[in-house]
Amino acid sequence: MSEMRNPLQRAKGLGSSKSGLPHWRAQRITAVTLLLLIPWLIWSLLQLTGAGYPQAAAFIADPINATLLILVLLCMLYHAMLGLQVVIEDYVHHHGLSLLLLFAIRIAAAAGMIAGVVHILKLVLGA
Repeated sequence: MSEMRNPLQRAKGLGSSKSGLPHWRAQRITAVTLLLLIPWLIWSLLQLTGAGYPQAAAFIADPINATLLILVLLCMLYHAMLGLQVVIEDYVHHHGLSLLLLFAIRIAAAAGMIAGVVHILKLVLGA
């Protein structure tokens, strides 16, 4: 019976599931955000060249610098997670291994985000 259908009817339901747009959009937003934040990060690192721990801690303790550093950290790890997800989905063909790797990169990104934010906030709060 399926041979009687035209090619368009056979193709319906086999194309894009329309679930890729949010992923694509998030990847582009984080890329543009990083394009704006990375020059600040490089400038900050150059300013801290030769500085000791107290100067670096004081620099990070500034609320604006801490906020920008947290944004860099979150955007960078989220962008990396999205990129690795695409690589795994495209090149890992074993379903179980693919799920394991996707889970691992999400856990690693979340752990990095939490650890980074906690340490930055420790410097800000002076704890």
